Amino acid sequence: MAICFSTKLAAIALVAALITPVLPALAQGTGADAPSISATVSKQTVDNPYGLSALWAQGDIVAKGTLIVLVVMSVASWYIIVIKSWQSHQTAREARVALSGFFRAASLQHGLQGLKEGGAFRYIAETGMESSAHHEGALTENIDRNTWVGMRVQRAVDTVQSRMQDGLAVLATVGSTAPFVGLFGTVWGIYHALTAIGIAGQASIDKVAGPVGEALIMTAMGLAVAVPAVMGYNWLVRRNKVIMESVRGFGADLHGVLMGDRAGKT
Repeated sequence: MAICFSTKLAAIALVAALITPVLPALAQGTGADAPSISATVSKQTVDNPYGLSALWAQGDIVAKGTLIVLVVMSVASWYIIVIKSWQSHQTAREARVALSGFFRAASLQHGLQGLKEGGAFRYIAETGMESSAHHEGALTENIDRNTWVGMRVQRAVDTVQSRMQDGLAVLATVGSTAPFVGLFGTVWGIYHALTAIGIAGQASIDKVAGPVGEALIMTAMGLAVAVPAVMGYNWLVRRNKVIMESVRGFGADLHGVLMGDRAGKT
């Protein structure tokens, strides 16, 4: 037993002596190969051949024309939304100043100076004061002063309302027609898909994916243009309705003040 045990120890020592010089070389070989293996593994990025850029590059004149129309409609609607929102904000601020300070002034002239130059309320006040001060002439003398001033003030109010509604027709048109423009692009893309299938003789995915992708992009763009236009139109209509209540109230109060000035002096 002692001989066998000593024999096993000698065998183990011999194997260890043989393996020990080889281990550093194996370690160096593994370290050298690791970077090369990791360098070969890289993340591949696949470009989308059916995106918006591909649609513009590969599309025909009808597809490009549809895209241009949708872009123009979108730019026009956003421009009107921004401009009319700013004008509405300015008019609302003028309404607060006019209703709180104009009729508390010492005279109509002092109240007029407190209104914004070129604003809607100043325009109504100037129109009413001018019509009250200049009620003469062969034709206007046939109309009593109350009716004459009331007509002029109401006409000024209607003019302000008409100016506030400028551009809303464009938003209504864009909101109602943009989905149909996108639908036209969809139909055109499906037509190209069917044409490609007929020419190829088989419905392979590479023949169908491109035109159908164009169709879906057109539909999405039509909805993306129409939804903001409709929402902006509804918001501006509601906003203008609230402001016009203040404008009409100012016109009615101004008419009453002018009729109180029996001599027609302001």
